[in-house]
Amino acid sequence: MIYLRLFIEFFKTGLFSVGGGMATIPFLQDMSQATGWFTSAQLADMIAVAESTPGPLGVNTATYVGFTAGTQANGMLGGILGAVVATVGLVTPSIIVIIVIAYFLEKFRKSRYVDGAFYGLRPASVGLIAAAGISIVLMSVFQINTIFEFAKAHLELKHLLLAVVILALTNWVPKVKKLHPIYFILLSAVVGVVFQF
Repeated sequence: MIYLRLFIEFFKTGLFSVGGGMATIPFLQDMSQATGWFTSAQLADMIAVAESTPGPLGVNTATYVGFTAGTQANGMLGGILGAVVATVGLVTPSIIVIIVIAYFLEKFRKSRYVDGAFYGLRPASVGLIAAAGISIVLMSVFQINTIFEFAKAHLELKHLLLAVVILALTNWVPKVKKLHPIYFILLSAVVGVVFQF
């Protein structure tokens, strides 16, 4: 039963998260609340690890959740099969859409309705990515899950300080601005381990 639910949950995520990996984050937050497979803190950790490892964010998180997901009652884990099922569930909608588009490519290429649909999807995609960015800031800097919890938030000064330092280094220090992003990912990982973020 866990495998069917993993497939369905990640199929829905793959079907509606238009705009790439960051657009999956709001769906993952809903999944966390609906299933209890992972907490908000674990989601923040998954995002950090998924962003610093090879592969798309959505696929990396689906694989992780599928591997660790289970029921609290019997402690059953999804394991390797769960990881595969969740990942296949996430990518299946994209594969179906690509196959359909490839089949009707000539008709789609000249259709003003398809052009209009893709034009209309842009704001939705921007909204999902913006919501993901805000969620990450709320989780990491203020230790809250939603904007509605802002009144009871407590500011994590070390998280805010790290964000300000990275922002300053990447925008206003000319020599540092030219460094490859991998250096910032590695440095952030080291700082996270040393200072126990």
